Amino acid sequence: MPQYSVRLPDDGIIFLRDEGEGNPVLFVHGFPLDHSMWNAQMEFLSETHRCLAVDLRGFGQSSVEPGTFLMERMADDLAALLIALKIRKPVTLCGLSMGGYVAWQFWRRHPSMLARLILCDTRAVADTEDARKQRLEAALKLESQGAEFLADAMLPKLYATETRQAQPELIAACRAVMLANPPAGIAAAARGMAERPDVTAWLPKINVPSLLITGEKDAISPVEEMAAIAKAMPDAYQVVIPASGHMAPQEQPTLVNEAISEFLNRAKA
Repeated sequence: MPQYSVRLPDDGIIFLRDEGEGNPVLFVHGFPLDHSMWNAQMEFLSETHRCLAVDLRGFGQSSVEPGTFLMERMADDLAALLIALKIRKPVTLCGLSMGGYVAWQFWRRHPSMLARLILCDTRAVADTEDARKQRLEAALKLESQGAEFLADAMLPKLYATETRQAQPELIAACRAVMLANPPAGIAAAARGMAERPDVTAWLPKINVPSLLITGEKDAISPVEEMAAIAKAMPDAYQVVIPASGHMAPQEQPTLVNEAISEFLNRAKA
């Protein structure tokens, strides 16, 4: 399991897991997680592709960016990482939730580096004013109290009831990741998500082949909302993953892996 850190031109450090050979697939985690959420996808797809799973800045073993860390900066970090790794072939970018917010910005800011999109359980709309206020309040609380309150609040929303009942070890592992992340980094990302734009108007222009994966019981990014995103994009389709919530790649890894593999085969990637 090759894992290492890369120093970017601004001296930021990005940690990643890098496995396999072939066309590159770049995995971008959700909030407030790290690269390990993609372990099942990495193990499966690295048989046929070069798979890169990163810790975004402020998470995992990457350097911490206090204050506000915008989705645009995260996208720029990914571009700088690909340059540093001398990956010249356009990538398939697979992002979940916050990773999807980063994916929108990567398409806008670095289109020549992007071949395909896989958008898992994410949204195109901006936060409502109430949601934005809650994120900003959570950021302050993170900096003063740590992440335990956030884990308590988020975990019931991330996983389907079936998953929480059948896979308590998965929930415990996710909680451990949340608590291991630097509170300052989580807070900076929360502020960045609060500032993200509504990208709905971009969707008809995103003409790269795209797969939208949605957990059947996702209450954060509902099936209907992601279906509307797929319909608005010129070359996109949706796959709904049964018996899963917001964390479909972890909850039903075999079904998600099959959907990704079919998409990459269809796109000749």
